[in-house]
Order: sequence, then C-alpha cells, then structure tokens
Amino acid sequence: MARNREKKHQSLIHQVEMKLKSKMAIGHSKYDDQKAERALLKEKRKKNSKAKLSYEERITIHKIYTWSTFQDYQKHACYFVKWCKKHYGCKTLAECRAYADEWLTTRFALSPYTQKLEACTLAKIFDCTTEDFIKTAVRHRAGITRSRKTAKRDKNFSETKNREFIEFCKATGLRKKELKCLRGTQLVFKNGIYYIAVTSGAKGARYRESPIISNVDAIVERMKEAGNNKVWPYVPDMDVHSYRSEYCTEIYNTLARPVDKIPKNERYHCRCDLKGVCYDKRAMLISSRFLGHNRINIIAEHYLR
Repeated sequence: MARNREKKHQSLIHQVEMKLKSKMAIGHSKYDDQKAERALLKEKRKKNSKAKLSYEERITIHKIYTWSTFQDYQKHACYFVKWCKKHYGCKTLAECRAYADEWLTTRFALSPYTQKLEACTLAKIFDCTTEDFIKTAVRHRAGITRSRKTAKRDKNFSETKNREFIEFCKATGLRKKELKCLRGTQLVFKNGIYYIAVTSGAKGARYRESPIISNVDAIVERMKEAGNNKVWPYVPDMDVHSYRSEYCTEIYNTLARPVDKIPKNERYHCRCDLKGVCYDKRAMLISSRFLGHNRINIIAEHYLR
C-alpha cells in the first residue's frame, strides 16, 4: 500500500520528467539551429521588415541541449508541481497550468535570474513562451551574485599555493572543464602569437583558438613540457569565472576604439543599471569569441568590468 501511494505521489514528477525528456537534443548543435533561425528570419524580412518568427518556427525554443539545463528545469518544475499538488490537489500537468502565474508571484522574493529561470521552465513544460506568463523582475547586472563574492567551494582554496594555476587562467580564459581536458599538444603558434586550441570540454564542442595574453614564456614552456599529457593533472575545485572576466576585459581594452571614433552602428549601448555605458561592438565580438561565446550581450552583462 505504501508503495502504491508513493507511485501516485510521484505521478506529477514523472510527467515533468517525461515532458522535459521529450525535448532533449543532446548531440544536436544549438549553434546550427540558431543559424537556421536567423536565416529563416532574414528570409521572412525580405517580404516584411517587421516580420517575426512564430512559436513553431523558433527551433531552439523546443529543445534542451545539455544535461545541466535539463536538471535545472526538472528541479524547478518539480517545485512548481509539488506546490500545485499541495495547494490545489492537481494530478496532471494540464491541471497545473492554471496556477502558473500564481506560483510565479510567490517566487518574487527570489533573484530576478531565478525568477526568469522558473518562467522558462514553465514555458518548456507547457509548450509556450515566457510572454504567456506574468512578468518577472527585471534582471540587473548589479544583482548578479554568482562569482561576485567568495564562494563556499573557494573556502579551502589557497591563492598562494595555486598562483601558477591562477596566472594560467588569467592568461588563457579557459573554462574549468577545458582546463581539465587541456593537453600540451593544443599549443598553436600563428603570426607571432601563441594560442590555446580548445578542442575538448568546450560548450557545444565548438573549436576555438584563444590567445595567451600574459606570462607567455612560462605558459608556453609548461605546454611544451606536458606534450601529449595533460597540462593540469589536477584542477582545484574553485571558481574560474572571475579570471575569465579579467581575461575578457584585458582583450577588450586592448582592442576597443575611443567612443568618438566608433561608428554609430558599431556602438553597444547598455541598458538598465549600466545605462549610459557604451562599448565597441567589434572589440566585444572578438573578446566574446575568444571566451567561447557568440553573443556580445553575454560579455557586457557578465564579463566586462
């Protein structure tokens, strides 16, 4: 009897899992899907300059490309359906739909980024967009807490003992997973500049070459010594985002033109709490690609200092 009750209790959870799994696209290229979306939009705007893609035509909105995204959606979707079951006795996802807005209002104490994640989660399980729900709080750069303060996992991390590793991170801008996979053979020399060829561990498995911007001799020597072996046999459990931020900012400042010399169509004007700040789009795009990103708004919101 207890086991039967447990199965009934898990029925909504199971529905959530099946719904999200139906959208899994592990191995598919999100980048290629985004290119297809842009091409379709460009074609539509030849006929109507204000045309937009319909919900059905937005390829990426129907898919989940990584397990980490799936896990995030599943966790927050379960929060929602458990709330619906507790307060309204819902037994199916269809019954839960009517209470989506009410639930989102109960989450207003959370950060704007978490509120947005939960709205996206509901959009995934109900086959719609976040515009179909009540508006969540506006996200501001000042409200980002990730990598802005000392993380719990950094408590036992010694900057003194790991000085060489930190300098390597600041000079290359690699992600932690990329550092774990890095081998000495990934060193590339082009036009008088040394690069790290990122072939493993990158998001979307996209290849890129990131220039080494400081401590070049020491890093090149370490790469050559590693040869076919891993450069870092052990990568400490710490947050590398702040070092990637320093890397991105250094490259941007090197490439950016004075504001008065940037053509108007190549200026990036920030909004919200960064209103009034203007960046050079050309320098932003190059810096973004060296980090492994394609959208310049990402580095404006999360990396440039």
